This record gives sequence, C-alpha cells and structure tokens, in this order.
Amino acid sequence: MRAVVLHSHGGPEVLTIEEVDDPVPGPDEVIVDVAATALNRADLLQRMGLYPDPRKRSPEIPGLEFAGTVGAVGERVTMWRPGDRVMGIEAGGAYAERIATHERQLLAVPEGVDLVAAAAIPEVFLTAWDALVLQGGLTSGRWALVHAGGSGVGTASIQIAKAIGARIAVTCSAGKAQACRDLGADLVLERSPHDWLTDARAAVPQGFDTVLDVIGGEEVDRNLQAVATRGTIVQVGLMGGGTTPVNVGLLLGKRATWVGTTLRTRPIEEKVAVTRRFAAEVLPLFDAGALRPVIDSVFPFEQIADAHRLMERNANTGKILVTLR
Repeated sequence: MRAVVLHSHGGPEVLTIEEVDDPVPGPDEVIVDVAATALNRADLLQRMGLYPDPRKRSPEIPGLEFAGTVGAVGERVTMWRPGDRVMGIEAGGAYAERIATHERQLLAVPEGVDLVAAAAIPEVFLTAWDALVLQGGLTSGRWALVHAGGSGVGTASIQIAKAIGARIAVTCSAGKAQACRDLGADLVLERSPHDWLTDARAAVPQGFDTVLDVIGGEEVDRNLQAVATRGTIVQVGLMGGGTTPVNVGLLLGKRATWVGTTLRTRPIEEKVAVTRRFAAEVLPLFDAGALRPVIDSVFPFEQIADAHRLMERNANTGKILVTLR
C-alpha cells in the first residue's frame, strides 16, 4: 500500500509517499481501506519531530483520523463486516491506504455524510465533545468560551454547544468571524492582539462556565480572568506556547478547575469508552441535522505537503482533507 513515511523530521518536504507492507489485523482489529484522512495540528508537530507517535512503530506513518470501508476483520471481531462505512481516530498511521484499528474504536459513518467528508468528523468532534461536555461540564443554559473558533475543534465546538442548548463565545481572526456566526456562535471575539477579554467581560460579566483552549501561551492568564467562579478550563493544545506567567491566585480565588487533556496518549480502554459513548450520544445528532462536518479544502494524496503548508499558514476554516481513493 501507499503511505506517508517519515525518514526524517522538518518541513512539509519530508512527507514522503512510498510503498509499505499492508497491515495485518489482530484478533480484535479491523483493517480499513482509507478513503480520506484529515490534517490536525498534531500531524504538523509530529512531522517536525515534536510530537512522536506513542506506539513507536516502524516505519513512522503519521495521521490521526480516517474514514473508509472495512476491508478485513480479525477472528474475534463482531461489530463490523467487510464493506461497512466507518471512521475513527488512531495514535498514528492514517496517512496510508489501509490502517488497522481496534473494532471498538471505530464509528459508523452517519447515513447522510459522504465517505470523504466523514474524515472531518472523528478527531475534532470527539475532542470538542470530550473537552466541553465530559470534562468541562457544559450543559444547557451555560456559557462556553472556545479559542480558535474557525479551527476544526472550534467549528465542532460551536455546533455541539448549540445542539445541547448551551451558549458559546469564540475567539478567532477577523477573517473567520462570519463563518463562526453562521455556525451559530452567540458571541464572536477578535483574537489577540485585539483585547477580546474586555469585550468578553462586557458581554458575559459573570464569566464562562467552560473554557476550551487550544492556544495556551498568553491566553492562559486571560482564561483565568474570563472563567466563572467554580468554572472549568480545559487545556487541549498549546499552539501559542507552553510556558507563560500565570496569576495562580485567580485560580484559587475563583475555585476554578484547570484540566489538561489529550486523546492520543490515553490507554486503549479510555479511548474505547469515550468512542462508544460518543457513538451513542453524539452520532445521532448528525443524522438529525444538528451537526455537520465543516470542510475548508480537499487535497489529493500526492499533494499532502501542500495541505500541510495551508494549515501552517492558519488559513483554513474547518478541516483540511486528503483523499486516498
């Protein structure tokens, strides 16, 4: 099969497509013939040597999410049959024509979603739902604040918040503001260096019950000022840096909770539990029309380096997809 193999780390030019051995399913695994994969910030970091695949497999094939059809199943698999339309996330290996994954980490592609478009669902919707609802405690009537509202996680967060009856504010660049409003964001704030915090305090003086932050850096201290008393900040990423001065007194005074989280390095048992609950509680919302994948652009596999360059420019609103079939 064809796959992107990393023989070294660096810029997009190190993404080399070559022939590698097909994966062989374990007893509880499914082989998926990948129709499309999608880019995530973690892919860029892995390419640069800053976020290695925790599985430490050789050859090193990046890629966290995929959609396709079941090609083969292990001897103990009961949930899927060859030909089923599926999607899912893995710790790596999705930049390839085939991938092996545990049967309980797979999700059925919603009936109304195209197979290629389905690759835009697993990572961002699982991340947003897990961070906002499971860990952040967001419920109907409460306020969420989400940074990078035009990103994949941001566009998923807006839809999830509205689907559960919550209210949501997002920060984003000026060029992505209208797209966030069109998705249903209640409050759109231009990101730093604009003073979004002053605008947020004026609009939501009681503070935000749940803050989802993929930026880190200088936004960390602002998050502590923006979060409500006994609110929760969920730190999902560090695009703006991982080291910054913080007024810890705000955390104490507000009796707030600050949660660090990542899906990639969790044990398989935790990943399966989150995936199965997502399948039961969130997937039906796609069939109901409350949620939909937001796609910025689609690249053929041979142009995956150009897809990386687009994400590096932070020019996308929603997901960047790469088709393999």
